[in-house]
Amino acid sequence: MANQLRHIAIIMDGNGRWARNRGLERFLGHRKGTQATIDAVEVGVNLKLEHMTLYVFSSENWGRPSKEVDYLMGLLIEMVIKEIPDLMEKNVKLIVIGDMNRIPEKPRAKLQEAIDVTANNTGMQLNLAISYGARQEIVHAVKAIAADVAAGKIKVDDIDENVFARNLYLKGAPDPDLIIRTGGEFRLSNYLLWQAAYSEFYVTDTLWPDFTKEEFMKAVEFYKTRQRRFGKVLDE
Repeated sequence: MANQLRHIAIIMDGNGRWARNRGLERFLGHRKGTQATIDAVEVGVNLKLEHMTLYVFSSENWGRPSKEVDYLMGLLIEMVIKEIPDLMEKNVKLIVIGDMNRIPEKPRAKLQEAIDVTANNTGMQLNLAISYGARQEIVHAVKAIAADVAAGKIKVDDIDENVFARNLYLKGAPDPDLIIRTGGEFRLSNYLLWQAAYSEFYVTDTLWPDFTKEEFMKAVEFYKTRQRRFGKVLDE
């Protein structure tokens, strides 16, 4: 049976290096990368994915120079607003995972507007990881479960993997079948640590702005060759 693809997660790395390699300012790399993001979403829709999760802005990215952070927030909102009609046409539901309280008020309001507008769409769910960190997500889940125990809603003995997963930002979503990382780095960078337990990984040296639809399909073809055992032994 062919490997089923329900959920693809992507670490979109390499915008800064793309710009530096061309003697350009970093912000031009980020802007160039927006087209790759739009193309990736289109591929996900064509693949009939249930979920696509994009690592847009990590909790650690707040430590970048304020000028770059402000530009990234502005670029993000510009892209989201521009793409709402296309998301509606493609029946894509937009979700944001991460600590939205850290996002400045104006971009946060615009993101919420996009979430609300697409809320009733029934096609692919596009999860934007913004102000996101996997350790932060796990701590959030632990606190939520502890609060439920303290309130008498659940007992300690009731806590299992399913209870824990229901308290993560990505509750209700299947774990990623495939995690793609552009830019050639072999690390997770604090991304979906719980959910990545049995994900297949595809790392490419291609920098995000150069990650075309054709490059995306190379990752899909790679995934089709994998034998997914989930810790078990496959029958010969």
